[in-house]
Amino acid sequence: MASKGKYSPQTERQRRRRKAIAMRFLFGFACLGLCVGLFFGIRAAYRGIKGWVSSVMDDPLLETTTTAPTQMAASTTAPPTTEDEKARYAPLLEQASRLAASYDYDGAMAFLQSQGEYGRSSVLQEAYQDYLRIKTTLKKVDITEVYHVFFHSLIVDTELAFSDPADRDGYNQVMTTVSEFNAMMEQMYERGFVLVKLHDMAYTNEAGEFVKGNIFLPEGKKPFVLSIDDVSYYEYMTGDGFATKILIGEDGYPTCEYKNRDGSVVTGDYDVVPLLESFIRKHPDFSYKGARGCIALTGYEGILGYRTAPMYGNPADPDYKPAYASINVEEERAAATKVAARMEALGWEFASHSWGHINMGKVDIGWLENDMTKWKNEVDSLLGNDTDILIFAFGVDFGSWRPYSTDPNASGYSPAYPILKKMGFKYFCPVDSFNIPWVQFDGGEGFLRQGRVNLDGYEMYYKKDKCDIFFDTETVFDKSRPLPVPSY
Repeated sequence: MASKGKYSPQTERQRRRRKAIAMRFLFGFACLGLCVGLFFGIRAAYRGIKGWVSSVMDDPLLETTTTAPTQMAASTTAPPTTEDEKARYAPLLEQASRLAASYDYDGAMAFLQSQGEYGRSSVLQEAYQDYLRIKTTLKKVDITEVYHVFFHSLIVDTELAFSDPADRDGYNQVMTTVSEFNAMMEQMYERGFVLVKLHDMAYTNEAGEFVKGNIFLPEGKKPFVLSIDDVSYYEYMTGDGFATKILIGEDGYPTCEYKNRDGSVVTGDYDVVPLLESFIRKHPDFSYKGARGCIALTGYEGILGYRTAPMYGNPADPDYKPAYASINVEEERAAATKVAARMEALGWEFASHSWGHINMGKVDIGWLENDMTKWKNEVDSLLGNDTDILIFAFGVDFGSWRPYSTDPNASGYSPAYPILKKMGFKYFCPVDSFNIPWVQFDGGEGFLRQGRVNLDGYEMYYKKDKCDIFFDTETVFDKSRPLPVPSY
């Protein structure tokens, strides 16, 4: 009989099978529990994180510190509008506009291009293109068609000027009143006249050649030169209703000293220089590239109202007067030099009118040379020693209409020309109210001659048709003038 174990083989297999099933069930149940726990854990974590995020995002402090930088970044990176650029570059555009207003389009364009932001600014580039387009429309001036008008010191008080029998006739003939001058400038401006300088008409280039200038103006504009004779405020004019001196005002511009009838001294626009300055500031397009007038100076009493002549400090001089003892000539010269330098910086030119107001068409050649040497020593030394313009006293040229020449055999030769040429003079201006305008240029000899028209009482009264070229004489003529204006 065979022996029996605890379990039979069949029973053992069944037991193992049941155990395996139970283990599988337990493992599945454990996995299910783990999944359920993991799910709820993740959900709880998610809700916690979401709540924290919401609380942070709703924090008002966070709103002011996180959104503002975002808005700022948006505003700084947004492309500027044209109006924004115009406002930003307004000072630069204004400066360029001032240059262009006086026909200096090259200067305006160069200024814009010199700005560091030019390459990034459409507004600056557009302004440049506008000036370039305007420049292409300009016409080159024929310098032989440039006019030249001139004045003496202006009459401020007509009653004083025309009441003295000793000087009344002369003032009525060769002077212009303040009201007439103002009316002339207004009408010349309206008619398209534009002020230019003699050195605009011709100049010495880098090669040392005397050449015609390149003046470009809009169609219809009429270039002219303006000069003023005898800007010395001579002693004989004292108390006759004229300015007495040119000063530089607190604003840096020329003004004139004037003595009222009661003896009080005032400053203001009492003569051509300050009046023209004020007019150009109001109408910059009346001046080509900042041109002003040309001041013709003698030297026997001084310049610009300053007593710079040697006689004022020399009791041994035959023309010395005891009243001169209070005059410090060196101080007068220093003051005159300062005024002249400022005027030149503003665009004014200076010319010799001879030292003693001599008639170069009649005077002995030795006298002429001596006179002009004195002018160089006593006047040009106060002006920088570079004056090259001669405006003839009495309007009388030393030569004929033929071109000057240094050749004694030439038809236009005069011994005065080689002397004056050696002294550095290149521009010569006689009076010519018959040929308007009249200009003669000679690059070989190196000179320019230009006839001038006197806009004064005599010319307006007897040669109205000549003056009507520039203005309406009937409306300009000062009715306070005694009539008839004396004839020569």
